[in-house]
Amino acid sequence: MNFYHYASPATFYPLAGRLIPWFAGLAAILTAVGLYISFFVAPTDFQQGEGYRIIFIHVPAAWMSMFIYVVMAFWSAIGLAWNTRLSFVMARALAPTGALFTFLALWTGALWGKPMWGAWWVWDARLTSSLILLFLYVGYMALQAAIDDPRRADRAGALLNLVGVINVPIIYFSVKWWNTLHQGASVSLTRAPSMAQTMLWGMLIMALAAWMYTIAAALARSRTLLLERERRTDWARAEIGRRT
Repeated sequence: MNFYHYASPATFYPLAGRLIPWFAGLAAILTAVGLYISFFVAPTDFQQGEGYRIIFIHVPAAWMSMFIYVVMAFWSAIGLAWNTRLSFVMARALAPTGALFTFLALWTGALWGKPMWGAWWVWDARLTSSLILLFLYVGYMALQAAIDDPRRADRAGALLNLVGVINVPIIYFSVKWWNTLHQGASVSLTRAPSMAQTMLWGMLIMALAAWMYTIAAALARSRTLLLERERRTDWARAEIGRRT
């Protein structure tokens, strides 16, 4: 497959339209399977009881909040290096979903923290750096909306993404670098998981479901952005005319 061929908005637009139903369908199926395993099959934790089940939503949301920002920074770097319109569009299309997962991670973390720590919020290193990540997402979207010229908005947003990506390793390693209340990682590439296999499968399936949803949402949003940006081109006019 010639990937450069799909860098053209006119070629990418119909491809994205064909892929969206597949990724959306996979997201729905994986979410149903993951929730069933997480809430009905996985055993009760001997220390935290039933309250631990919030991690099946919290952990995948936290993973995706960081991963999406890294992908946004990647697309931003590609856009700055080769001045590709589609790269900037993809970065912008990912931002709302990244903000959603970051908010979800913070919110579910608060629900878990209240019974475990006795407080909804503490100025823990990981929580604080995750809150900064939410501000980065919101700041990026606000910056894009505040600048009328799309090219200037693209460059300004890309620079913010590349600077802000420094926060991602801070979030990930915060529990190792500082003495924090937040527990360490239950899943690691360098050691065996510290949880039952059923729990692990439930968490991984939910993470994969979040990934599929992210792709479907980004593709759908990118199509809308492309139509808005390319509305003066022949292919966009034809598509808008077909819709109306």
